[in-house]
Amino acid sequence: MPRCDRISELPESLITQILLHLPTKDSVKTSVLSTRWKNLWLNVPGLDLNTTDFSIKTDDFINFINRFLQFNPESRLHKFKVNYSSYEVHRFKDRIGTVVNRGIQHLDLQSNTYYLDDDDLVYPCIEFMPLNLYVSKTLVSLKLSFSGLEDPGFVSLPCLKTMYLRGVRWHSNGGMNLEKLVSGCPVLEELIFLRNPNDELVVTRVRSRSLKRFCVPALWGEMFRWSSVAHTLEIDAPGLECMSLKEDQYDRIVVKNLTCLFMVDLDIKFAGKSFDPEDLSKRNEIRNFLTGISTVRHMIISQKTLKALDLYSKVGMIPKFNHLSRLQALFPSSLLQFLPSFLESFPNLKHLILNFVYSEPEEMEMEGFELVDVSRCFVSTLECVEIKGIFEWEENVMELVGYFLENAALLKKLIVSFIGYPLRDPESNVSDIYEELNRLTKLSPSCSIVLDCE
Repeated sequence: MPRCDRISELPESLITQILLHLPTKDSVKTSVLSTRWKNLWLNVPGLDLNTTDFSIKTDDFINFINRFLQFNPESRLHKFKVNYSSYEVHRFKDRIGTVVNRGIQHLDLQSNTYYLDDDDLVYPCIEFMPLNLYVSKTLVSLKLSFSGLEDPGFVSLPCLKTMYLRGVRWHSNGGMNLEKLVSGCPVLEELIFLRNPNDELVVTRVRSRSLKRFCVPALWGEMFRWSSVAHTLEIDAPGLECMSLKEDQYDRIVVKNLTCLFMVDLDIKFAGKSFDPEDLSKRNEIRNFLTGISTVRHMIISQKTLKALDLYSKVGMIPKFNHLSRLQALFPSSLLQFLPSFLESFPNLKHLILNFVYSEPEEMEMEGFELVDVSRCFVSTLECVEIKGIFEWEENVMELVGYFLENAALLKKLIVSFIGYPLRDPESNVSDIYEELNRLTKLSPSCSIVLDCE
């Protein structure tokens, strides 16, 4: 009995929607299946291309796009995703303009050609986008990596909800910047922005009433360098719910009107190069930043941020985060003495996750280690504590676990997670640890202890 090709029995419109989720090179391969499939890939409402899939000749890449666009010139496009080399951009720019006119909804462009500057540092080549891009009535998501944006005089992107800008270059006439671009996006909900290393703009402003998620991601390796220009990032977004700042690309960060902030993820030291706790203006900046995010409910902070807060706490008071109920912190063992005063800033904390980090030998100051002060949340709110990243059961870990068991009045669960199952005799050692823990006084009798050794 012949095998039934159920996919070929599907309507053509459904097949092309399926092919839309494949890279175009794989979509093209289906043309050999049968006569019916020969030109189906040309009816797919989108392209997903990489110039590395073609021969070294530029014409192959351009001609391929031309064939696709000319096959069904009246159809609307859903997606156009291209990783291209900048030696084609003088011809490729016109094709971008064409797909914008074809009602594109998702545009994703990344240049992969680079040059060396006078200091032998590598930077991507930049080509400016066509002007009709700034007035697209259909664009829903825009992702540009190492592209150029010039001043169109007017920006209107009424449907744009997601924008990712990585290493874009603003035109030297100074008329175009992030603030102007965002101002023309009335329904923008998510913005990911990684500034160009050569960007000489003194202030980068993000002002939006619709924005819900904003992220400054990690840097792209060695391509970023610090200039003599001090850069400021200003965020004014009353509807912002989630903010992630993963790198110190800015010497100064100013936040305003973050009244809806729910989650913040910090991996910064509040200064571009270094934080000098004796610098009064810098202390004021940090205090204002922390106060500006103090309504947040969920916070994630890195080891870098924690060290900066420890330095700041020696010269200034960390403001209270009265609304925060969940905290996840990468805590170095050398700063455990800072833990009680740090937790005092979160009087209504319910769920604490400590990712334990073993400090370098030169940072270790564990002699005389003792946790005495009890934070306010221990008395009234703290219900769950997770201590992760433990390599071996040792005295300072026992001290840390005991600190929570003996002082948290409402604690319901304490979880201790080991790294890589380090115990040589798991059953014996787990039993020994439980026995040690049971000898401790638990202020909350109903608290359950979980040892996670996976």
